[in-house]
Amino acid sequence: MHRTDLIAIGDLARRTGVAVSAIRFYEAKGLVAALRTRGGQRRFLRADIRRVSFILIAQQLGLSLEEIAGELARLPAGRTPNAADWARISGGLQARIAAQIAALERTQELLGQCIGCGCLSLKRCALYNREDKAAQRGAGPRYLMGDRAGEIAEVG
Repeated sequence: MHRTDLIAIGDLARRTGVAVSAIRFYEAKGLVAALRTRGGQRRFLRADIRRVSFILIAQQLGLSLEEIAGELARLPAGRTPNAADWARISGGLQARIAAQIAALERTQELLGQCIGCGCLSLKRCALYNREDKAAQRGAGPRYLMGDRAGEIAEVG
Protein backbone atom coordinates (compact mmCIF):
# COMPACT_ATOMS: atom_id res chain seq x y z
CA MET A 1 0.00 0.00 0.00
CA HIS A 2 1.33 3.40 -0.94
CA ARG A 3 1.27 6.46 1.27
CA THR A 4 -0.91 8.13 -1.39
CA ASP A 5 -3.61 5.51 -0.71
CA LEU A 6 -3.96 6.85 2.84
CA ILE A 7 -5.54 10.07 4.05
CA ALA A 8 -5.65 11.76 7.44
CA ILE A 9 -8.85 11.87 9.45
CA GLY A 10 -9.17 15.62 8.82
CA ASP A 11 -8.96 15.04 5.07
CA LEU A 12 -11.63 12.34 5.30
CA ALA A 13 -13.81 14.75 7.26
CA ARG A 14 -13.38 17.50 4.67
CA ARG A 15 -14.03 15.19 1.72
CA THR A 16 -17.23 13.77 3.23
CA GLY A 17 -18.57 16.77 5.15
CA VAL A 18 -18.61 14.69 8.34
CA ALA A 19 -17.15 15.93 11.61
CA VAL A 20 -13.93 14.33 12.81
CA SER A 21 -15.78 13.25 15.96
CA ALA A 22 -18.37 11.42 13.82
CA ILE A 23 -15.60 9.57 11.98
CA ARG A 24 -14.13 8.52 15.33
CA PHE A 25 -17.62 7.35 16.34
CA TYR A 26 -17.97 5.34 13.12
CA GLU A 27 -14.56 3.84 13.80
CA ALA A 28 -15.60 2.88 17.35
CA LYS A 29 -18.71 1.19 15.90
CA GLY A 30 -16.60 -0.73 13.36
CA LEU A 31 -18.01 1.04 10.30
CA VAL A 32 -14.56 2.24 9.19
CA ALA A 33 -11.11 1.15 10.29
CA ALA A 34 -8.13 3.42 10.76
CA LEU A 35 -4.53 2.47 10.33
CA ARG A 36 -2.11 4.07 12.75
CA THR A 37 1.14 5.80 11.95
CA ARG A 38 4.18 5.26 14.14
CA GLY A 39 3.14 8.44 15.93
CA GLY A 40 -0.35 7.06 16.58
CA GLN A 41 -2.17 9.26 14.06
CA ARG A 42 -5.17 7.82 12.26
CA ARG A 43 -4.92 7.20 8.53
CA PHE A 44 -7.78 5.98 6.39
CA LEU A 45 -7.91 4.39 2.98
CA ARG A 46 -9.19 6.60 0.17
CA ALA A 47 -11.94 3.97 -0.23
CA ASP A 48 -13.28 5.13 3.13
CA ILE A 49 -14.53 8.32 1.45
CA ARG A 50 -17.15 6.17 -0.30
CA ARG A 51 -17.83 4.14 2.83
CA VAL A 52 -18.52 7.25 4.91
CA SER A 53 -20.68 8.64 2.11
CA PHE A 54 -22.63 5.38 2.09
CA ILE A 55 -23.12 5.65 5.86
CA LEU A 56 -24.65 9.10 5.41
CA ILE A 57 -26.99 7.90 2.65
CA ALA A 58 -27.99 4.79 4.61
CA GLN A 59 -28.77 6.89 7.68
CA GLN A 60 -31.01 9.10 5.54
CA LEU A 61 -32.85 5.94 4.46
CA GLY A 62 -33.41 5.10 8.12
CA LEU A 63 -30.99 2.21 8.50
CA SER A 64 -29.64 1.62 11.97
CA LEU A 65 -25.89 1.56 12.56
CA GLU A 66 -26.11 -2.22 12.96
CA GLU A 67 -27.80 -2.54 9.56
CA ILE A 68 -25.23 -0.22 8.01
CA ALA A 69 -22.42 -2.30 9.50
CA GLY A 70 -23.99 -5.41 7.98
CA GLU A 71 -24.12 -3.82 4.54
CA LEU A 72 -20.56 -2.50 4.80
CA ALA A 73 -19.37 -5.96 5.80
CA ARG A 74 -20.45 -7.10 2.34
CA LEU A 75 -17.98 -4.70 0.72
CA PRO A 76 -14.39 -5.72 0.03
CA ALA A 77 -11.80 -4.65 2.58
CA GLY A 78 -8.73 -2.81 1.44
CA ARG A 79 -9.90 -1.60 -1.95
CA THR A 80 -12.34 0.87 -3.38
CA PRO A 81 -15.70 -0.82 -3.97
CA ASN A 82 -16.53 -1.19 -7.66
CA ALA A 83 -19.85 -0.97 -9.50
CA ALA A 84 -20.62 -4.66 -8.92
CA ASP A 85 -20.03 -4.27 -5.17
CA TRP A 86 -22.39 -1.30 -4.94
CA ALA A 87 -24.98 -3.00 -7.16
CA ARG A 88 -25.07 -5.95 -4.77
CA ILE A 89 -25.74 -3.65 -1.82
CA SER A 90 -28.19 -1.39 -3.62
CA GLY A 91 -30.20 -4.40 -4.77
CA GLY A 92 -30.79 -5.34 -1.17
CA LEU A 93 -31.82 -1.82 -0.28
CA GLN A 94 -34.35 -1.58 -3.12
CA ALA A 95 -36.92 -3.65 -1.20
CA ARG A 96 -36.52 -1.49 1.87
CA ILE A 97 -36.97 1.70 -0.14
CA ALA A 98 -40.05 0.27 -1.87
CA ALA A 99 -41.57 -0.59 1.53
CA GLN A 100 -40.89 2.94 2.79
CA ILE A 101 -42.53 4.40 -0.32
CA ALA A 102 -45.58 2.14 0.16
CA ALA A 103 -45.89 3.22 3.80
CA LEU A 104 -45.68 6.89 2.79
CA GLU A 105 -48.32 6.36 0.11
CA ARG A 106 -50.67 4.70 2.66
CA THR A 107 -50.11 7.63 5.00
CA GLN A 108 -50.82 10.08 2.19
CA GLU A 109 -54.09 8.28 1.39
CA LEU A 110 -55.20 8.43 5.02
CA LEU A 111 -54.39 12.11 5.39
CA GLY A 112 -57.44 12.90 3.26
CA GLN A 113 -59.65 10.81 5.52
CA CYS A 114 -60.07 10.83 9.26
CA ILE A 115 -56.48 9.86 10.05
CA GLY A 116 -57.25 9.02 13.69
CA CYS A 117 -59.77 6.29 12.91
CA GLY A 118 -58.19 2.92 13.63
CA CYS A 119 -54.67 4.28 13.61
CA LEU A 120 -54.22 3.49 17.26
CA SER A 121 -57.04 0.93 17.63
CA LEU A 122 -59.33 3.48 19.19
CA LYS A 123 -62.18 2.00 21.22
CA ARG A 124 -64.83 3.95 19.36
CA CYS A 125 -64.83 5.07 15.76
CA ALA A 126 -68.08 4.94 13.88
CA LEU A 127 -66.35 5.37 10.53
CA TYR A 128 -63.49 2.87 10.38
CA ASN A 129 -63.05 1.10 13.67
CA ARG A 130 -66.49 0.37 15.09
CA GLU A 131 -66.22 -1.71 18.28
CA ASP A 132 -62.40 -1.60 18.05
CA LYS A 133 -62.18 -4.27 15.35
CA ALA A 134 -58.71 -3.02 14.35
CA ALA A 135 -57.35 -4.26 17.68
CA GLN A 136 -58.16 -7.83 16.64
CA ARG A 137 -55.31 -7.64 14.12
CA GLY A 138 -52.80 -6.62 16.77
CA ALA A 139 -51.33 -3.54 18.37
CA GLY A 140 -50.19 -0.42 16.62
CA PRO A 141 -51.39 1.73 13.75
CA ARG A 142 -53.16 -1.10 11.88
CA TYR A 143 -54.26 0.98 8.89
CA LEU A 144 -50.86 2.57 8.43
CA MET A 145 -49.32 -0.90 8.65
CA GLY A 146 -51.35 -1.96 5.63
CA ASP A 147 -54.57 -3.35 7.08
CA ARG A 148 -57.70 -2.05 5.37
CA ALA A 149 -61.01 -1.25 7.04
CA GLY A 150 -62.82 -3.87 4.93
CA GLU A 151 -60.34 -6.57 5.89
CA ILE A 152 -60.63 -5.73 9.56
CA ALA A 153 -64.42 -5.74 9.48
CA GLU A 154 -64.27 -9.37 8.29
CA VAL A 155 -62.26 -10.41 11.34
CA GLY A 156 -65.07 -9.83 13.83
